[in-house]
Amino acid sequence: MEYWLFCRTFILPNTLLTSRKKLGSFSFSLFVILLMITACSSAKKIKEMKLAENVDLERYVGSWYEMARFPHSFEEGLVGVTATYTLMENGRIEVINEGYKHSLDGKLSRAVGKAKVAKSGNPAHLRVSFFWIFYADYLILELDADYQYVLIGRSSDKYLWILAREPQLDEKTYIMLVSKARERGYDVSKLERVPQLVE
Repeated sequence: MEYWLFCRTFILPNTLLTSRKKLGSFSFSLFVILLMITACSSAKKIKEMKLAENVDLERYVGSWYEMARFPHSFEEGLVGVTATYTLMENGRIEVINEGYKHSLDGKLSRAVGKAKVAKSGNPAHLRVSFFWIFYADYLILELDADYQYVLIGRSSDKYLWILAREPQLDEKTYIMLVSKARERGYDVSKLERVPQLVE
């Protein structure tokens, strides 16, 4: 009994503290391993995807209007969304995403990030970050020869965007892009049109 009291008072707390430290270290290691596995899985999937060919980033940069997207939390309630890309001297790209909350005269929401060409060297595969060292894939799936509209995806089929250079896209072109997305296996019923301010 006295030994148990000693263990409970002195040994057990120290053991638990050590265990917590080890668990914290283990959890972090596990997190890193999972990130690596996810990255490898994504890389393999991207390799199997057909991306747009001969993308010229100097022509691609500039302003784009969001025509449609799959719903997701980081753009929830945003309308009049635009993405502006600027090629910097170091070869990376400044990314500025803007949109209005709930209505075209709503509060402006703005996010500034950065992008770089993925390790593959294919300019149709960018890596975009809006926070620290965390990057997400940005895949140029279909691109107009005149750089007037584009279909954007990620390694996951849960993300999809249709962008255009003008705040309006003719219906024929929109239907064509939706059809191409469907052919790629996307559930296009999830696409949501994005209202844009047309002057």
